[in-house]
Amino acid sequence: MNTPKLIDVHTHTHFAAYGKDRDAVIRRALDAGIWMINVGVQKDTSTDAIKTTHDYEGIFATVGLHPVSIEESFFDYEYYKKLAEDSKVVAIGECGLDYYHLTEETKAQQAEVFKKQIELSFEIKKPLMIHCRDHGKLQEGESSGKAFADLISIFKEEKNKLLDNPGVIHFFSGTVEDAKELMDLGFLFSFGGALTFARAYEKLVKYIPLERIVLETDAPYVAPQAYRGKRNEPLYVEEVAKKIGRILGKDFEEVARITTENAIKVFGLK
Repeated sequence: MNTPKLIDVHTHTHFAAYGKDRDAVIRRALDAGIWMINVGVQKDTSTDAIKTTHDYEGIFATVGLHPVSIEESFFDYEYYKKLAEDSKVVAIGECGLDYYHLTEETKAQQAEVFKKQIELSFEIKKPLMIHCRDHGKLQEGESSGKAFADLISIFKEEKNKLLDNPGVIHFFSGTVEDAKELMDLGFLFSFGGALTFARAYEKLVKYIPLERIVLETDAPYVAPQAYRGKRNEPLYVEEVAKKIGRILGKDFEEVARITTENAIKVFGLK
């Protein structure tokens, strides 16, 4: 397959939201030159993510346990390892920390499960797809709160288990200071539809070098401004690229080329 025009590094076209028209949604993106990575959040969705990849070229998968998937009270290391050995699996996750609804018990559980997924990433030499969310929506000038501080602390504690290209912080909503520490650790950052309507993210895009940015939709969630209120889909990642271009004063082609190169490199896509 030729090099894609764009890559949606974080989407969920294997979710039930696409049960009636999944093939049409996927083909709209692929026909437009857009590759995608279907992201697993627990056992069943990780398995489904892999299943979708084998019907198409230009689709890849991640496998992992999301921090709010509390129905799985522990991380089944061997189960996920077996899934991760599939050639179409390009990362472990989404995994990380989510403090939106937090108790001390779930906080400790999240950290434990997260560390096991860092270990798996290191063992199979595939990067991490990181989820990190604090107590609420990011407001311009607001501190990111405790989740990112704890995330960074865990990464530093587990630094000897991070790959040279350790992965992507998905839907990044931290501060400039968080971004600096995460860049020092080698991470890239993805931005999605929220960037097109929430100004709080613009300062991050201006601070983080374009060579450290990749694109996402997080579909079916958080559709960009042009499609607000509708179900999101990978095709709409074009809107994110256009917005980054406007923020940075760069043309669409340059943003598309650099972010695509970044995604191919960090996830080893081919």
